[in-house]
Amino acid sequence: MAKEKSAVQADQQDVYQTPAYRRSRGAYIMECTFEYFVSILVTEAFLARLLTSIGISDALIGVISSFVSLAFLCQLFSIFVVQHIRNVKRFAIIFHGLSRLFFMSLYLIPFLPFAYQYKEILVIVCVISAYFGNYFVASMLYKWCNSHVHPEHRAIFSASKEMISLITGIVVSLGAGYIIDRFDSLNNLEGGFIFCAVAIFIFSLCDLICLFLVKKDEPPKVKEPPVPFREVLKNTLGNRNFRNVVILSVMWNVAAYTTTGFLGTYKINPHELAFSVGAVQIINLVGNMGRFFVSRPFGRYSDRTSFARGMKLAMMFAALSFATLIFVTPSTRYLIVVQALLYRICLAGSNQNMMNITYSYVDSRYFVQATAIKNSISGLCGFGASLIGSRILAWVQARGNTVFGIPMYGQQLLGLLSCALTVCIILFLHFVIQKQTVLKQ
Repeated sequence: MAKEKSAVQADQQDVYQTPAYRRSRGAYIMECTFEYFVSILVTEAFLARLLTSIGISDALIGVISSFVSLAFLCQLFSIFVVQHIRNVKRFAIIFHGLSRLFFMSLYLIPFLPFAYQYKEILVIVCVISAYFGNYFVASMLYKWCNSHVHPEHRAIFSASKEMISLITGIVVSLGAGYIIDRFDSLNNLEGGFIFCAVAIFIFSLCDLICLFLVKKDEPPKVKEPPVPFREVLKNTLGNRNFRNVVILSVMWNVAAYTTTGFLGTYKINPHELAFSVGAVQIINLVGNMGRFFVSRPFGRYSDRTSFARGMKLAMMFAALSFATLIFVTPSTRYLIVVQALLYRICLAGSNQNMMNITYSYVDSRYFVQATAIKNSISGLCGFGASLIGSRILAWVQARGNTVFGIPMYGQQLLGLLSCALTVCIILFLHFVIQKQTVLKQ
């Protein structure tokens, strides 16, 4: 029996070393890199600069920046269609490509001869459509591409993939930040927007080429009947261990989206931290360098211990990051560098572990459905948190940046709230998640 098991493991190991699997892993790494380049140009300071030029308020910019959490609801649709898709590769590429097109369209909106109100609506439509296309197939794409990675090396592979994205993303963020600032200094911000649109088009094209190089997921020789929705629920939300993972994801999304969507305007607002877009990219560079150096140690730690322990370590850095934000004011504005560094280090552990932890408590047959359910519920809660955050920010600004008579910017108060919730997450991980039985697959 032991010999048969060893033979099966050896055969499995040989499969992952075949040229097709190795090519697929390399293509997947590069696809994530180009996808990251696009995300750089449609988040934080870049998005804030684009939206402020249209005339959108800080509070609404924060909400729009958090649409990514609401877009996770789109994954719910994948629960009903994933079992009927015979060619995951083609299906994923179509929707992923459409999402890139809408991201590019964002930078063309300022050139349209429409009133502010219509441009505002178009921005919201483009952001929602882009994230819909992206997240509708995200869990399918992840399972398909990640199927070429050995199960025992998932965390370290995720870390390596992230490191390549980060180190190359530094060049993109610094270069794009410099170009935007240069165009702005020449009173030609529209030229900077054209540059961003062209860059997104090129990165998106490279992204799709990489997906074409990933090995097609072979359908089973014997077509299995669709899994009833009741069975899906029984093996996902009916699983107490998985429900706790959903609670964990909800808590983290609420903590993150209460604050992060409002930091872009805080950094570039001339009446607050007053950084240029280029300076913000240098701050991001510091954070990404920290994330780069800890990504593989985080991956090794998670593979050696558990995804839950890796997540708990990440949350400790998150709590420190939000605590630092409490003390960031125009007179201490360079503390934002420390805050960015701690938060990016946190992401080195939270991103990979939050995705991989689903493998530990749900059978692989229900991975796509479980991921969609988890991301949809937590995404909706995260978006709700951003709406509450926008109200809190507007409330503080309406009172001259004071809270009950104490001088304080809205982002400082949001950081305090996120810090308190992150401490609760650490306790939940320690006393609940770590004590769950890991599913042996």
